[in-house]
Order: sequence, then C-alpha cells, then structure tokens
Amino acid sequence: MTYQKIILDIMVFHCYNCAYLVEIVSAFYNNKFGFIMSEQVSLKTLMKPSKTVEIDFPGMPHFSVELCYLGRDELLKLRKRCVTNKFNRKTHQPEEVLDEEKFLVEYVKAVIKGWSGLKLSYLEELLLVDTEGLDPDTELGYSQEEAEMLMRNSNPFDEWVTQTVGELENFTKGK
Repeated sequence: MTYQKIILDIMVFHCYNCAYLVEIVSAFYNNKFGFIMSEQVSLKTLMKPSKTVEIDFPGMPHFSVELCYLGRDELLKLRKRCVTNKFNRKTHQPEEVLDEEKFLVEYVKAVIKGWSGLKLSYLEELLLVDTEGLDPDTELGYSQEEAEMLMRNSNPFDEWVTQTVGELENFTKGK
C-alpha cells in the first residue's frame, strides 16, 4: 500500500469537515507531511556525461590506462572549442577549420586520465625510441605531456585509445 493510498483513506474516512479536507490535501501536495516525493524517472536524470575506468593495454602485462568515456554532448563541446570559422575567398563562404593540435591536446586531457605500468621495453613496441643503457623495466610515469607525445607519435596507442573510448561496452560492463 502506498503512502498516497493511506492519505486518501484517511481523508475519505476521517475527514468530516470539507475545510479540514482541503487543508490536508493542500499539505499533502506541498509535502508538509515529510514524505519523500520521488521524481519522475527520465533519461535526462539517468544520463552521465562521462565515466572513467582503468583498462589493460593488450599484449603488455601490467600496463593499464585510465580512460574516460565522453558522451556525445561532451565530444561536441570539445570539438567546438577546437574549431574556428575562416572566410574562404574562393567560395565566399565561411568554413569551419579544425585546429588539430589543439584538438589533440584537449582530447588527451579529456580522455586519458592516467596510466600505470608503462615500461620502457613497451615503448619500443609502440614507437621508435632509444632506450640503450636504460633498464627496460623502468616505468614511464604519466603526465599530460607524455600522453600527448604518445598519442601524437604512436599509431598503435592512438588507435587503441580511440577505439576503446568509442566502445560504450568498455564503460558499462560492471566497471
């Protein structure tokens, strides 16, 4: 039995005075009884703009990356920050121009939140590096600049990040 049904029963059976009934109904609708009035469930109240999870990089044990899924609105806002309008003299129309460098910086900042376990030996599989004389088990710590450099220069890492972030199931299956 819901609290609305209980209130209705009280009003019907125990209220002999119409003025008193109006007061009770008014108090009920103004939530003066302290009942928790549940909101209507809607997609707007359920949606999350982003979610961050830690995902293992394939083929590199103990190397995991904290990736953030961005909803469509967040991606559009990110893109909009990186687009400028320029006048095309040939077509006499304004054109959108994407600043790719700015987009990379903003994208990395929004999507890659950190990593752990990135050994120097793994870097040799991701891009051309000179690690001669260095311990291959030394880990490269995360920083915004290191993430940008890796995204800019490593096709396998860039492709993996982009593909992984684009797959919603990576962020919804019990993570």
